[in-house]
Amino acid sequence: MRIEEHFEIVQLPEFKKDMKKLKRKYRTIKDDLNIFIGTQIFLYHKLGKDNQGVFPVSDLGIEEHNVFKAKKFTCRSLSGTGVRSGIRVIYYYEHKSNSKDKLTLIEIYYKGDKETEDKDRILKYFG
Repeated sequence: MRIEEHFEIVQLPEFKKDMKKLKRKYRTIKDDLNIFIGTQIFLYHKLGKDNQGVFPVSDLGIEEHNVFKAKKFTCRSLSGTGVRSGIRVIYYYEHKSNSKDKLTLIEIYYKGDKETEDKDRILKYFG
């Protein structure tokens, strides 16, 4: 499946910095992210299949609940951990009926380095 056929993908500048930092430690993370978008995000948002790996971030104090946290992310560089690798992806999902859905990648982090998502960053763009 070609991701570009279904999603317009935007990476926030801070997300790009997060990725650059993680790429030094986890060499496969860029490819893993593409696989993740093409499978888990596609299944959850396009096909309505919930494998308990994607959750809305609801404690932001904003009306729309389009910000999600993905907890099941397979990172091949973290061998032996499978989908519960500890990588977290925060994104904004916007369904568009007449065109490709928009996926804005907000943050990616390793849960061993950071406890939770950056709510200030989310609110800066979507609050």
